[in-house]
Amino acid sequence: MLVVSEGGFSQRRRGTNLPKMGDFNQAVILESIRRSKEGLSRVELAGSAGLAAQTVSNICRRLLDAELIMEAGKETSGPGKPRTILRLNPHGMFAVGVHIDPALTSFALVDAVGTILESKEMATDLASPPGMAITAMGAEIRAMIARSGVDELRIAGVGVATPGPVDAARGMVVDPPHMPGWTRVPLRDILHETTGLPVVMDKDVTASAVAELWTGATCATNFIYIYIGTGIGSGLVIDDQVVRGASGNVGEIGHIIVDPDGPACDCGRRGCIKVTCMPETLVAEARQRGVLGAVDPADPPSLPQDMSDLAGAAASGDSVASGILSRSAYRMAGAASVLTNLLDVERVVFGGPFWPALAPTYLAQVPELLTQLSVTTNVHSVDVVGTQLNSGEEAFGAACLVMEKAFSPNAAQLLLDAKD
Repeated sequence: MLVVSEGGFSQRRRGTNLPKMGDFNQAVILESIRRSKEGLSRVELAGSAGLAAQTVSNICRRLLDAELIMEAGKETSGPGKPRTILRLNPHGMFAVGVHIDPALTSFALVDAVGTILESKEMATDLASPPGMAITAMGAEIRAMIARSGVDELRIAGVGVATPGPVDAARGMVVDPPHMPGWTRVPLRDILHETTGLPVVMDKDVTASAVAELWTGATCATNFIYIYIGTGIGSGLVIDDQVVRGASGNVGEIGHIIVDPDGPACDCGRRGCIKVTCMPETLVAEARQRGVLGAVDPADPPSLPQDMSDLAGAAASGDSVASGILSRSAYRMAGAASVLTNLLDVERVVFGGPFWPALAPTYLAQVPELLTQLSVTTNVHSVDVVGTQLNSGEEAFGAACLVMEKAFSPNAAQLLLDAKD
Protein backbone atom coordinates (compact mmCIF):
# COMPACT_ATOMS: atom_id res chain seq x y z
CA MET A 1 0.00 0.00 0.00
CA LEU A 2 3.00 2.31 0.22
CA VAL A 3 3.33 4.92 -2.52
CA VAL A 4 6.32 7.22 -2.78
CA SER A 5 5.58 10.75 -3.90
CA GLU A 6 7.96 12.68 -6.10
CA GLY A 7 10.26 15.13 -4.50
CA GLY A 8 12.64 12.84 -2.64
CA PHE A 9 13.25 13.90 0.94
CA SER A 10 11.86 17.41 0.61
CA GLN A 11 8.59 16.67 2.41
CA ARG A 12 10.07 14.65 5.26
CA ARG A 13 10.23 15.85 8.84
CA ARG A 14 13.54 17.06 10.21
CA GLY A 15 14.83 15.70 13.50
CA THR A 16 16.58 17.51 16.32
CA ASN A 17 19.82 16.84 18.15
CA LEU A 18 18.58 18.51 21.36
CA PRO A 19 18.39 16.38 24.50
CA LYS A 20 15.25 14.41 25.47
CA MET A 21 13.93 14.25 21.92
CA GLY A 22 14.42 10.52 21.36
CA ASP A 23 10.76 9.66 20.70
CA PHE A 24 10.39 12.41 18.13
CA ASN A 25 13.64 11.49 16.39
CA GLN A 26 12.66 7.83 16.30
CA ALA A 27 9.37 8.78 14.66
CA VAL A 28 11.27 10.88 12.10
CA ILE A 29 13.47 7.89 11.21
CA LEU A 30 10.52 5.52 11.02
CA GLU A 31 8.55 7.88 8.80
CA SER A 32 11.53 8.38 6.48
CA ILE A 33 11.98 4.64 6.06
CA ARG A 34 8.24 4.11 5.62
CA ARG A 35 8.00 6.70 2.86
CA SER A 36 10.85 5.23 0.86
CA LYS A 37 9.73 2.48 -1.49
CA GLU A 38 13.21 0.98 -1.85
CA GLY A 39 14.43 1.62 1.70
CA LEU A 40 17.19 3.90 2.96
CA SER A 41 20.70 3.55 4.30
CA ARG A 42 21.86 5.09 7.57
CA VAL A 43 23.79 7.71 5.62
CA GLU A 44 20.68 8.69 3.65
CA LEU A 45 18.63 8.79 6.85
CA ALA A 46 21.11 11.13 8.50
CA GLY A 47 20.94 13.44 5.50
CA SER A 48 17.16 13.46 5.17
CA ALA A 49 16.45 13.78 8.90
CA GLY A 50 19.19 16.31 9.66
CA LEU A 51 20.53 14.17 12.50
CA ALA A 52 24.06 13.23 13.50
CA ALA A 53 25.26 9.91 12.09
CA GLN A 54 25.71 8.47 15.60
CA THR A 55 22.19 9.49 16.59
CA VAL A 56 20.78 7.74 13.52
CA SER A 57 22.90 4.66 14.17
CA ASN A 58 21.65 4.43 17.78
CA ILE A 59 18.01 4.82 16.75
CA CYS A 60 18.34 2.23 13.98
CA ARG A 61 19.93 -0.22 16.40
CA ARG A 62 16.95 0.14 18.76
CA LEU A 63 14.48 -0.27 15.90
CA LEU A 64 16.31 -3.36 14.62
CA ASP A 65 16.36 -4.88 18.11
CA ALA A 66 12.61 -4.23 18.37
CA GLU A 67 12.16 -5.80 14.89
CA LEU A 68 10.29 -2.74 13.66
CA ILE A 69 12.76 -2.40 10.77
CA MET A 70 14.95 -4.93 8.99
CA GLU A 71 18.10 -4.99 6.91
CA ALA A 72 17.24 -5.58 3.25
CA GLY A 73 20.55 -6.17 1.52
CA LYS A 74 23.52 -4.05 0.48
CA GLU A 75 23.76 -1.23 -2.03
CA THR A 76 26.91 -0.10 -3.78
CA SER A 77 27.09 3.42 -5.16
CA GLY A 78 30.66 4.34 -6.05
CA PRO A 79 33.79 3.60 -4.05
CA GLY A 80 33.68 2.71 -0.40
CA LYS A 81 31.86 0.26 1.78
CA PRO A 82 28.45 -0.94 0.50
CA ARG A 83 25.53 0.60 2.36
CA THR A 84 23.01 -1.52 4.24
CA ILE A 85 19.43 -0.75 3.19
CA LEU A 86 16.79 -0.52 5.93
CA ARG A 87 13.08 -1.13 5.41
CA LEU A 88 10.05 -1.52 7.59
CA ASN A 89 9.49 -5.05 8.86
CA PRO A 90 5.93 -5.90 7.74
CA HIS A 91 5.55 -8.20 10.74
CA GLY A 92 7.07 -5.81 13.24
CA MET A 93 3.78 -4.11 14.07
CA PHE A 94 0.09 -4.62 13.38
CA ALA A 95 -3.04 -2.54 13.89
CA VAL A 96 -6.77 -3.23 13.92
CA GLY A 97 -9.15 -0.78 12.27
CA VAL A 98 -12.88 -0.45 12.92
CA HIS A 99 -15.08 1.83 10.82
CA ILE A 100 -18.55 2.48 12.20
CA ASP A 101 -21.20 3.73 9.80
CA PRO A 102 -24.91 3.88 10.68
CA ALA A 103 -25.49 1.11 8.12
CA LEU A 104 -22.33 -0.98 8.21
CA THR A 105 -19.41 -1.69 10.55
CA SER A 106 -16.20 -2.94 8.98
CA PHE A 107 -13.05 -4.41 10.52
CA ALA A 108 -9.50 -4.82 9.21
CA LEU A 109 -6.23 -6.19 10.56
CA VAL A 110 -3.30 -4.40 8.89
CA ASP A 111 0.46 -4.97 8.99
CA ALA A 112 3.16 -2.30 9.22
CA VAL A 113 3.33 -1.71 5.46
CA GLY A 114 -0.43 -1.41 5.00
CA THR A 115 -1.34 -4.92 3.85
CA ILE A 116 -4.83 -5.97 4.95
CA LEU A 117 -4.49 -9.45 6.46
CA GLU A 118 -8.05 -9.95 7.69
CA SER A 119 -11.28 -8.05 7.07
CA LYS A 120 -14.96 -8.38 7.82
CA GLU A 121 -18.17 -6.38 7.47
CA MET A 122 -21.41 -6.62 9.42
CA ALA A 123 -24.59 -4.61 9.77
CA THR A 124 -24.30 -1.97 12.49
CA ASP A 125 -26.38 -3.00 15.47
CA LEU A 126 -28.63 -0.04 16.27
CA ALA A 127 -31.28 -2.15 17.97
CA SER A 128 -29.18 -3.09 21.00
CA PRO A 129 -27.98 -0.62 23.63
CA PRO A 130 -24.76 1.04 22.39
CA GLY A 131 -22.63 -0.52 25.14
CA MET A 132 -23.77 -4.00 24.14
CA ALA A 133 -23.16 -3.32 20.44
CA ILE A 134 -19.64 -2.02 21.14
CA THR A 135 -18.85 -5.01 23.34
CA ALA A 136 -19.83 -7.25 20.41
CA MET A 137 -17.43 -5.27 18.21
CA GLY A 138 -14.69 -5.95 20.73
CA ALA A 139 -15.48 -9.65 20.63
CA GLU A 140 -15.19 -9.58 16.84
CA ILE A 141 -11.79 -7.89 17.12
CA ARG A 142 -10.61 -10.63 19.49
CA ALA A 143 -11.90 -13.30 17.11
CA MET A 144 -10.17 -11.66 14.13
CA ILE A 145 -6.84 -11.57 15.94
CA ALA A 146 -7.23 -15.22 16.91
CA ARG A 147 -8.01 -16.24 13.33
CA SER A 148 -5.00 -14.37 11.97
CA GLY A 149 -2.43 -16.06 14.17
CA VAL A 150 -0.69 -12.69 14.68
CA ASP A 151 1.32 -12.30 17.88
CA GLU A 152 -0.88 -10.10 20.05
CA LEU A 153 2.20 -8.45 21.56
CA ARG A 154 2.88 -7.02 18.09
CA ILE A 155 -0.53 -5.32 17.84
CA ALA A 156 -0.02 -1.62 18.47
CA GLY A 157 -3.69 -0.92 19.07
CA VAL A 158 -7.17 -0.46 17.66
CA GLY A 159 -8.15 2.54 15.56
CA VAL A 160 -11.84 3.46 15.45
CA ALA A 161 -13.37 5.77 12.86
CA THR A 162 -16.85 6.95 13.76
CA PRO A 163 -19.34 9.57 12.56
CA GLY A 164 -18.96 12.90 14.30
CA PRO A 165 -19.31 14.85 16.39
CA VAL A 166 -16.95 13.26 18.90
CA ASP A 167 -15.50 14.17 22.27
CA ALA A 168 -11.94 13.19 21.41
CA ALA A 169 -10.51 13.95 24.85
CA ARG A 170 -12.91 11.52 26.53
CA GLY A 171 -13.15 9.05 23.67
CA MET A 172 -16.89 9.52 23.34
CA VAL A 173 -19.34 9.43 20.46
CA VAL A 174 -21.51 12.47 21.14
CA ASP A 175 -24.70 12.30 19.06
CA PRO A 176 -24.05 11.01 15.52
CA PRO A 177 -26.82 11.38 12.91
CA HIS A 178 -28.80 8.24 12.07
CA MET A 179 -27.58 6.48 15.26
CA PRO A 180 -30.36 7.01 17.83
CA GLY A 181 -29.34 6.41 21.41
CA TRP A 182 -25.62 6.87 20.79
CA THR A 183 -25.39 9.96 22.98
CA ARG A 184 -22.10 10.48 24.82
CA VAL A 185 -21.19 6.82 24.53
CA PRO A 186 -17.69 6.02 25.92
CA LEU A 187 -16.69 4.08 22.83
CA ARG A 188 -12.94 4.16 23.44
CA ASP A 189 -13.15 2.89 27.02
CA ILE A 190 -15.59 0.09 26.23
CA LEU A 191 -13.44 -1.19 23.36
CA HIS A 192 -10.31 -0.97 25.49
CA GLU A 193 -11.93 -2.96 28.29
CA THR A 194 -13.27 -5.54 25.85
CA THR A 195 -10.10 -6.05 23.81
CA GLY A 196 -7.35 -5.23 26.30
CA LEU A 197 -5.67 -3.13 23.59
CA PRO A 198 -4.92 0.59 23.33
CA VAL A 199 -7.66 2.37 21.38
CA VAL A 200 -7.38 5.50 19.24
CA MET A 201 -10.66 7.11 18.18
CA ASP A 202 -11.29 9.75 15.53
CA LYS A 203 -13.94 10.97 13.14
CA ASP A 204 -14.39 8.95 9.95
CA VAL A 205 -13.47 11.94 7.77
CA THR A 206 -10.25 12.47 9.73
CA ALA A 207 -9.37 8.79 9.48
CA SER A 208 -9.82 8.98 5.71
CA ALA A 209 -7.50 11.99 5.51
CA VAL A 210 -4.94 10.13 7.64
CA ALA A 211 -5.11 7.13 5.29
CA GLU A 212 -4.69 9.37 2.25
CA LEU A 213 -1.64 11.01 3.81
CA TRP A 214 -0.16 7.88 5.41
CA THR A 215 -0.19 5.82 2.23
CA GLY A 216 1.09 8.64 0.05
CA ALA A 217 -1.95 8.23 -2.21
CA THR A 218 -1.81 11.98 -2.88
CA CYS A 219 1.45 13.91 -3.21
CA ALA A 220 -0.15 17.20 -2.14
CA THR A 221 0.86 18.56 1.26
CA ASN A 222 -2.20 20.81 1.59
CA PHE A 223 -5.54 19.24 0.75
CA ILE A 224 -9.09 18.69 1.90
CA TYR A 225 -10.71 15.27 1.85
CA ILE A 226 -14.46 15.35 1.27
CA TYR A 227 -16.00 12.19 2.62
CA ILE A 228 -19.36 11.11 1.20
CA GLY A 229 -20.99 8.40 3.28
CA THR A 230 -24.33 8.31 5.03
CA GLY A 231 -23.25 11.82 6.04
CA ILE A 232 -20.85 14.28 4.42
CA GLY A 233 -17.81 15.76 6.11
CA SER A 234 -14.31 17.01 5.38
CA GLY A 235 -10.84 16.08 6.60
CA LEU A 236 -8.05 18.64 6.48
CA VAL A 237 -4.30 18.30 5.87
CA ILE A 238 -2.11 21.42 6.09
CA ASP A 239 1.66 21.30 5.58
CA ASP A 240 1.60 17.50 5.64
CA GLN A 241 -0.13 17.43 9.02
CA VAL A 242 -3.68 16.27 9.75
CA VAL A 243 -5.61 19.09 11.43
CA ARG A 244 -8.11 18.04 14.07
CA GLY A 245 -9.16 21.28 15.77
CA ALA A 246 -9.79 22.11 19.42
CA SER A 247 -12.05 19.13 20.08
CA GLY A 248 -11.29 16.79 17.19
CA ASN A 249 -14.27 17.92 15.14
CA VAL A 250 -12.74 19.67 12.14
CA GLY A 251 -14.78 19.21 8.97
CA GLU A 252 -18.41 19.48 10.06
CA ILE A 253 -19.53 21.05 6.78
CA GLY A 254 -23.17 19.98 6.76
CA HIS A 255 -24.48 23.51 7.32
CA ILE A 256 -22.60 25.27 4.51
CA ILE A 257 -25.35 26.88 2.43
CA VAL A 258 -25.13 25.89 -1.22
CA ASP A 259 -28.66 26.68 -2.42
CA PRO A 260 -30.45 29.60 -0.70
CA ASP A 261 -33.71 28.57 -2.37
CA GLY A 262 -33.32 24.95 -1.33
CA PRO A 263 -35.25 22.98 1.29
CA ALA A 264 -35.33 23.96 4.94
CA CYS A 265 -32.70 22.50 7.25
CA ASP A 266 -33.02 21.68 10.94
CA CYS A 267 -30.59 24.55 11.65
CA GLY A 268 -33.32 27.01 10.62
CA ARG A 269 -31.79 28.03 7.31
CA ARG A 270 -32.34 26.79 3.77
CA GLY A 271 -30.21 24.92 1.25
CA CYS A 272 -27.48 23.48 3.48
CA ILE A 273 -25.38 20.57 2.26
CA LYS A 274 -27.20 18.42 4.80
CA VAL A 275 -30.50 18.79 2.92
CA THR A 276 -29.27 19.13 -0.66
CA CYS A 277 -26.29 16.81 -1.20
CA MET A 278 -26.62 13.88 1.20
CA PRO A 279 -27.08 10.52 -0.54
CA GLU A 280 -30.42 9.94 1.16
CA THR A 281 -31.61 13.32 -0.17
CA LEU A 282 -30.61 12.41 -3.73
CA VAL A 283 -32.32 9.04 -3.45
CA ALA A 284 -35.48 10.63 -2.04
CA GLU A 285 -35.65 13.04 -4.99
CA ALA A 286 -35.00 10.20 -7.44
CA ARG A 287 -37.81 8.19 -5.91
CA GLN A 288 -40.17 11.18 -5.91
CA ARG A 289 -39.47 11.83 -9.59
CA GLY A 290 -39.88 8.23 -10.67
CA VAL A 291 -36.24 7.35 -11.36
CA LEU A 292 -36.40 4.77 -8.58
CA GLY A 293 -39.39 2.63 -7.77
CA ALA A 294 -41.58 3.01 -4.72
CA VAL A 295 -40.40 1.44 -1.49
CA ASP A 296 -41.68 -2.08 -0.93
CA PRO A 297 -42.72 -2.41 2.75
CA ALA A 298 -41.64 -6.04 2.67
CA ASP A 299 -38.21 -5.14 1.29
CA PRO A 300 -36.52 -2.34 3.26
CA PRO A 301 -34.61 0.10 1.02
CA SER A 302 -30.83 -0.09 0.83
CA LEU A 303 -29.12 3.28 0.45
CA PRO A 304 -25.99 1.80 -1.22
CA GLN A 305 -28.14 -0.09 -3.73
CA ASP A 306 -30.36 2.93 -4.35
CA MET A 307 -27.34 5.16 -5.03
CA SER A 308 -25.93 2.54 -7.37
CA ASP A 309 -29.26 2.36 -9.21
CA LEU A 310 -29.42 6.16 -9.48
CA ALA A 311 -25.89 6.30 -10.90
CA GLY A 312 -26.74 3.48 -13.30
CA ALA A 313 -29.81 5.33 -14.55
CA ALA A 314 -27.74 8.47 -15.18
CA ALA A 315 -25.11 6.46 -17.04
CA SER A 316 -27.84 4.94 -19.21
CA GLY A 317 -29.02 8.36 -20.35
CA ASP A 318 -31.89 9.06 -17.94
CA SER A 319 -32.06 12.86 -18.02
CA VAL A 320 -33.83 13.14 -14.69
CA ALA A 321 -31.21 11.01 -12.95
CA SER A 322 -28.44 12.97 -14.64
CA GLY A 323 -30.01 16.22 -13.52
CA ILE A 324 -30.19 15.10 -9.89
CA LEU A 325 -26.51 14.18 -9.84
CA SER A 326 -25.50 17.26 -11.83
CA ARG A 327 -27.20 19.63 -9.38
CA SER A 328 -25.51 17.77 -6.56
CA ALA A 329 -22.11 18.29 -8.22
CA TYR A 330 -22.78 22.01 -8.66
CA ARG A 331 -23.73 22.41 -5.03
CA MET A 332 -20.76 20.37 -3.81
CA ALA A 333 -18.40 22.50 -5.91
CA GLY A 334 -19.77 25.55 -4.13
CA ALA A 335 -19.10 23.98 -0.74
CA ALA A 336 -15.62 22.87 -1.78
CA SER A 337 -14.81 26.41 -2.97
CA VAL A 338 -15.65 27.79 0.46
CA LEU A 339 -13.03 25.47 1.93
CA THR A 340 -10.37 25.91 -0.75
CA ASN A 341 -10.64 29.69 -0.70
CA LEU A 342 -10.51 29.81 3.08
CA LEU A 343 -7.63 27.36 3.48
CA ASP A 344 -5.65 27.93 0.26
CA VAL A 345 -5.14 24.21 -0.41
CA GLU A 346 -3.84 22.75 -3.63
CA ARG A 347 -6.06 19.68 -3.93
CA VAL A 348 -9.54 18.36 -3.20
CA VAL A 349 -9.82 14.61 -2.70
CA PHE A 350 -13.23 12.92 -2.79
CA GLY A 351 -13.87 9.56 -1.20
CA GLY A 352 -16.15 7.56 1.05
CA PRO A 353 -18.60 4.69 0.53
CA PHE A 354 -20.83 6.56 -1.95
CA TRP A 355 -18.06 8.21 -3.95
CA PRO A 356 -17.98 5.53 -6.71
CA ALA A 357 -21.60 6.27 -7.58
CA LEU A 358 -20.95 10.01 -7.83
CA ALA A 359 -17.46 9.94 -9.35
CA PRO A 360 -18.33 10.13 -13.08
CA THR A 361 -20.56 13.19 -12.63
CA TYR A 362 -18.41 14.95 -10.04
CA LEU A 363 -15.11 14.50 -11.89
CA ALA A 364 -16.73 15.78 -15.08
CA GLN A 365 -18.12 18.94 -13.48
CA VAL A 366 -16.45 19.91 -10.21
CA PRO A 367 -12.92 20.75 -11.52
CA GLU A 368 -14.14 23.43 -13.92
CA LEU A 369 -16.65 24.82 -11.42
CA LEU A 370 -13.98 25.00 -8.74
CA THR A 371 -11.66 26.87 -11.11
CA GLN A 372 -14.39 29.44 -11.73
CA LEU A 373 -15.04 29.84 -8.00
CA SER A 374 -11.41 29.86 -6.86
CA VAL A 375 -9.73 33.14 -5.88
CA THR A 376 -6.26 31.63 -6.42
CA THR A 377 -6.77 30.75 -10.10
CA ASN A 378 -4.03 33.18 -11.18
CA VAL A 379 -1.66 31.88 -8.50
CA HIS A 380 -2.11 28.13 -8.47
CA SER A 381 -4.62 25.55 -9.61
CA VAL A 382 -6.70 23.38 -7.34
CA ASP A 383 -6.73 19.75 -8.43
CA VAL A 384 -9.82 17.60 -7.97
CA VAL A 385 -9.29 13.86 -7.68
CA GLY A 386 -10.94 10.75 -6.33
CA THR A 387 -9.21 8.76 -3.64
CA GLN A 388 -6.91 5.98 -4.83
CA LEU A 389 -7.87 3.86 -1.85
CA ASN A 390 -10.43 1.22 -2.66
CA SER A 391 -14.02 1.83 -1.66
CA GLY A 392 -14.95 -0.48 1.19
CA GLU A 393 -11.54 -0.08 2.86
CA GLU A 394 -12.70 2.49 5.39
CA ALA A 395 -11.53 0.20 8.20
CA PHE A 396 -8.05 0.46 6.71
CA GLY A 397 -8.21 4.20 7.30
CA ALA A 398 -9.12 3.52 10.93
CA ALA A 399 -6.07 1.26 11.29
CA CYS A 400 -3.94 4.09 9.88
CA LEU A 401 -4.86 6.13 12.97
CA VAL A 402 -2.77 3.68 15.00
CA MET A 403 0.08 3.71 12.48
CA GLU A 404 0.03 7.51 12.41
CA LYS A 405 0.44 7.61 16.18
CA ALA A 406 3.29 5.09 16.06
CA PHE A 407 5.18 6.29 12.98
CA SER A 408 4.50 9.96 12.28
CA PRO A 409 6.46 12.67 14.11
CA ASN A 410 4.20 15.04 15.99
CA ALA A 411 5.14 18.38 17.49
CA ALA A 412 3.50 17.30 20.75
CA GLN A 413 6.36 14.86 21.20
CA LEU A 414 8.67 17.86 21.62
CA LEU A 415 6.88 19.12 24.75
CA LEU A 416 8.71 18.46 27.99
CA ASP A 417 7.00 17.68 31.28
CA ALA A 418 7.19 20.38 33.91
CA LYS A 419 9.28 18.11 36.14
CA ASP A 420 11.98 18.05 33.44
